[in-house]
Amino acid sequence: MGSKTRERAYERRRHTKHMARLAKAQQRRRRTQVVALIAVGALAVGGTVTGLLLGDGLLPSDPSTQAGDTAASDVTPTTGTAPDPALAEGRTWTGTMALSAGTLGIELDGAAAPQAVASFTQLAAAGFFDGLTCHRLSTAITILQCGDPYGDGTGGPGYAFGPVENAPADDVYPAGTIAMARVSGDPFSMGSQFFIVYADTSIPSDVAGGYTVFGQVTSGLDVVQRIADAGTRSGSEAPAETVTIEKVEIQ
Repeated sequence: MGSKTRERAYERRRHTKHMARLAKAQQRRRRTQVVALIAVGALAVGGTVTGLLLGDGLLPSDPSTQAGDTAASDVTPTTGTAPDPALAEGRTWTGTMALSAGTLGIELDGAAAPQAVASFTQLAAAGFFDGLTCHRLSTAITILQCGDPYGDGTGGPGYAFGPVENAPADDVYPAGTIAMARVSGDPFSMGSQFFIVYADTSIPSDVAGGYTVFGQVTSGLDVVQRIADAGTRSGSEAPAETVTIEKVEIQ
């Protein structure tokens, strides 16, 4: 390979890396703008907004650990205010979650988990989830975890909420369960990350309790099963094939 060819190849690599950095920065700015809009809505219904910082820290490195767990010391404190639970209206919400692999029908229980449902519906309405990847697939506890704007398990919506709502007393999470991820031992660390259970599983409670169950998949669970069947990338818990949330629509 001649020197000019090598230089051109080097410049192409530099350009590709530069464009990737720009795209990531633009994505983070867009998420921040979305959160700001949600925060304004929370303020309108009586919330107090004091600031917006990102960082849920919800990805374990050990596939045998629990759903969404990590060390509490790894989490960046958040100062934003979560949407008012009253926005869940104490009712059942229905909708769809369009993934790159197929579409799921979903149902959310605003009576059993009002804080989680209020947060999820407001984020969905603002387009927060659109374009995010599902960054974690655990075959040990049969879950697909999504909702992180950074795509690595460390991001969130700029606020955290708790405590745990509607966790199963027997630690059993049936196939189709949609639940909130959180930090190990911290019931007030929920944000935008959630997980979908694709096969019946048991997830042990910790000192904070179980995991907030706020919805269920009503159709299309076979889509998640196909994602699981494809396995994970070597040396990680990322799905073998990139899974992207295209759109979440709730009524």
